[in-house]
Amino acid sequence: MAKAMREALAAKDVDIPHSEALEIVAKQFGVATWNILSARIGEGGDAGAGANEDGIVFEQAVPMVRIFDVAKAHEFYLGFLGFKVDWEHRYGDNFPLYTQVSRGGLRLHLTEHAGDASPGGNMVVYMTGIRAFQKELIGKNYRYMKPGIEDEDGRLETAIIDPFGNRIRFMEVIGPR
Repeated sequence: MAKAMREALAAKDVDIPHSEALEIVAKQFGVATWNILSARIGEGGDAGAGANEDGIVFEQAVPMVRIFDVAKAHEFYLGFLGFKVDWEHRYGDNFPLYTQVSRGGLRLHLTEHAGDASPGGNMVVYMTGIRAFQKELIGKNYRYMKPGIEDEDGRLETAIIDPFGNRIRFMEVIGPR
């Protein structure tokens, strides 16, 4: 995969080192580094993709999050949570926005389209490094949210609510489930 990516990029006059291509491949599988992915492959695993004997593979779910105001969404998701815009789509001028934002291995689709998602949704995002993440959020001094951290039943949780009533519960498992 890394070799194919490098060849495709080279055809567009973009040159990246093989090591960088390997790290990108790891991220595509939702794994932090190539070393971790390589170890999983070496264990005879499917790199975390969820394959079974029927050949059915579930990849990453990408939650759709209803938004009503692009400027507020950018302030919250980009400014406060530290996501970046991957792409944006509108069918034309004065049409609703549909966009993908991401940070690390987490991708979200933010949508102004009324039929795509209901406001007030709730999602759980499993992660590592939650204490550093919560400290980062507090350090931004965002006027509308000062998230704490809860330690309960072998997990740490930081819950946030976006300006549109959507709740994201960031969790890190620290003990037995």
